[in-house]
Amino acid sequence: MKCNLADSWKDVSRRSFLRMGGIGALSLGLSPLEAETPPPQGPTMIGVPFERSQARIGIIGTGGRGTSLLENLLAADARVLALCDIVPEKAQHAQSLVVKAGQPSPTLYTAGYHDFENLVARDDLDFVIIATPWDWHVDMAVAAMKHGKHAATEVPAAYTIEDCWRLVDTSEQTRRHCMMLENCCYGYNETLVLRMIHEGLFGDVLYGEGAYIHDLREELFSNQGEGLWRRTAHTQREGNLYPTHGLGPVANYMGIQRGDRFDYVVSVSTPQRGLDEYRKAHLAPTDPRWAERYINGDMNTSIIKTANGLTITVKHDVVNPHPYDRVNIIAGTKGAYADYPPRIYFDGQAGGEQWGSIDAFKDHQHPLWKREGEIAQKLGGHGGMDYIMLYRLLQCLREGLVPDMDVYDAAAWSAPGPLSRASVAQGSAPQAFPDFTRGHWRERSASQIATQS
Repeated sequence: MKCNLADSWKDVSRRSFLRMGGIGALSLGLSPLEAETPPPQGPTMIGVPFERSQARIGIIGTGGRGTSLLENLLAADARVLALCDIVPEKAQHAQSLVVKAGQPSPTLYTAGYHDFENLVARDDLDFVIIATPWDWHVDMAVAAMKHGKHAATEVPAAYTIEDCWRLVDTSEQTRRHCMMLENCCYGYNETLVLRMIHEGLFGDVLYGEGAYIHDLREELFSNQGEGLWRRTAHTQREGNLYPTHGLGPVANYMGIQRGDRFDYVVSVSTPQRGLDEYRKAHLAPTDPRWAERYINGDMNTSIIKTANGLTITVKHDVVNPHPYDRVNIIAGTKGAYADYPPRIYFDGQAGGEQWGSIDAFKDHQHPLWKREGEIAQKLGGHGGMDYIMLYRLLQCLREGLVPDMDVYDAAAWSAPGPLSRASVAQGSAPQAFPDFTRGHWRERSASQIATQS
């Protein structure tokens, strides 16, 4: 994770943004809450299985996150044939891990920013994993698909609605899957609660909440790793910069893209304070980072309405002191669950109106955790969810199964980023979600993760 590219998204006044938005909608014959849907590039990718393969993997990006994914892939017996990074030493370290695991030494691609194009052009890879800075995700995933490889990218998958459509259109055109590596969908608690919802224990689900509240100030100002590029987004965008960790599990709980879909979002942001305060306390007066102007509000709060009338609150704050929290709330007509710490409540339960322990519901543990939980927890990786996610991905590749998450999930879960920015810029005006499935969201009834046996 290493480069410092960024969107060229421009700041415009609220008045001009509103005027342009109204003119654009009228010229297309759309209401303010309708989003244009381009024609499909091919049949839908919903329900399309992988072809059976040996799961031969290439990895683009071997920094901290890429190396962590590599270690979990090796533990799941993935065949890693190629590694790419612009820092040769990082690629060489990853190469040594593959050799240590008893595999042939993978080919390295370290000749600059675009050497990934040579990796994806190989004819002996089935799957490409992308663990690079955010602004490279779409170009790399598109290149992989156009060269006949399935692709998975770190989160978020895309930073503009246009790029969300690029991923969807390319997947449909090439018949290659593209998914987002949303590991939080595979957490122990998240999968357990998902099974309980699928079994009807919560009744009719009504609302949920998700968040990414994580004090990253020290990391953002680091002179290595994500500190080299991630802070830049705070100088260019105002909205939710990183929505998917909190949103993905709630979307699965609600069956988004599986009988329901995101309809529209409204978004508000607080003033920006955290990065300025941290800079005052930790940077020398001569540090060149004093020239940066941070514009992203510290706490962004967005509310999503679904087509079926459900609501989801999504929050983002990475620049203030706060314990790590993804919130992870789901509530229905029979009960509610909330995390950090995990707690659960059902109508009529013993103890009155008090939260109960989730430990009483361990019999709903997900089959993946029953089979692989011990090795997952031993490896670590966000409590074991990384291993469970990659183990399941490899299983789908090897057995020719339909992937749990697809390009439509990648696009829809990434879309709150650009839509929250548009809403904030327009005084919290509602922003319509495109229907990335082009109406096919009605064809499924539940998350594939919920129904695994």
